[in-house]
Amino acid sequence: MKLTEKPLLNNALLISICTPQFKGEEAKASLAELARLVTTLGFKVVGTQSQNQSSTQKMSVLGAGKLAEIAHITGNQGEGEEYDSDTEDFFDEMDLDDIPSDNLPFGCADVVVFDCDLTPSQLRNVENQLGVQVYDRTGIIIEIFSRHARTRTARLQVEMARLNYVAPRLRESSIGDNERQMGKGAGETTLELDRRKVRDQLAELRRELASVQDELKGRRAQRSELFCVALVGYTNAGKSSMMRALTGSEVLVENKLFATLDTTVRALYPETQPRILVSDTVGFIKKLPHDLVASFHSTLAEAHDASLLLYVVDASDPTFRSQLDVVHEVLAEVGVDDIDKLLVLNKSDQLTPEQQQELMEEFPDAMMTSTRNPLDVAKLHKYIVNASEQGMIEEEIIVPYDAKGIIGEIRSSMSVTKEEYDYEHIKLTVRSSAIDLARLKKLMSK
Repeated sequence: MKLTEKPLLNNALLISICTPQFKGEEAKASLAELARLVTTLGFKVVGTQSQNQSSTQKMSVLGAGKLAEIAHITGNQGEGEEYDSDTEDFFDEMDLDDIPSDNLPFGCADVVVFDCDLTPSQLRNVENQLGVQVYDRTGIIIEIFSRHARTRTARLQVEMARLNYVAPRLRESSIGDNERQMGKGAGETTLELDRRKVRDQLAELRRELASVQDELKGRRAQRSELFCVALVGYTNAGKSSMMRALTGSEVLVENKLFATLDTTVRALYPETQPRILVSDTVGFIKKLPHDLVASFHSTLAEAHDASLLLYVVDASDPTFRSQLDVVHEVLAEVGVDDIDKLLVLNKSDQLTPEQQQELMEEFPDAMMTSTRNPLDVAKLHKYIVNASEQGMIEEEIIVPYDAKGIIGEIRSSMSVTKEEYDYEHIKLTVRSSAIDLARLKKLMSK
């Protein structure tokens, strides 16, 4: 049962379950984020509903009265004037901050999305009572990941996460629970065969992913001697725009959640000697499914191997502080905690001068930037170059004119700060890492 096999639905009703541990502004912000997730998926948010509960563990999730109210909105029961999207679509111009929650027309929603995780039995019970497709938060995120994964690595990781999500939600076919399949696997129900098929698929995906990870590990090893900068942060914080500004590369830039799932590595531009690499990693989000965090360990390995982390946040988003906490938590989970970091307060062009001043007083070690401002990009470029040079050693090297290939090796891997030409040799003053200097001296001694 693949999520993408079902036809796309249009109008989504969002449901928030408020508990003593999850309520108020936190619940409101989470629901607003869910609206953006659903919109990224291509659905149109037509309304919201919420209910206070002691927990999200009830079999039907919501109370009987609230379920009946939502069933009316989905057109599964009750009477009323039916919503006709062809004649009047009063939700088209609606801002997400003003999504209606009262007096929703009969049948205006054909998909329901819960801002929490549902167990397989809860999902089945709610679908039966509402008569429409029901998603939970994890299901939406996995569906977005499935559509946005482009490279082989990302597709493998997303498919593993999707199968882990789908496996417990497999249901018996309408043929009946007791019908047995003849031939291979005789004595097993259709459900048991489906589950075994999923287990086999997962095993094959793990083998294939291990092979791909070995290739990626080899590539990272080849880059290990270069200074690497990793852009990390919450989804839609502007990492891809910053990647494009710093490297001049045509990376995908979209105002959508999870537009980037694949790690992209490019050289800093204008180029330096030695080269500095910049990598754009997958964005994070609150309540990121554990399977997705686990499956993206290899993608986040770019951050693990980086020399400098740029924590990119959307400074114009009032919730960026809690988003930054999510970034810290996920990176700690994958073992990234002792690398040099710089907080980059991005999208400063959307702030007033007073707001910028307040943020710089709150985060004095951060850098305020806008990728639309060339001066800001140049300032960040200079910071990265200076950071790369802090661990370098300056040394004089004498190269005879008859030494073949040495000059090319020096210029490709070191920064030459001074050149002096004599009758028999060239004297170069270089800045380089200790590793590159040792390798050069070994090469010259042959």
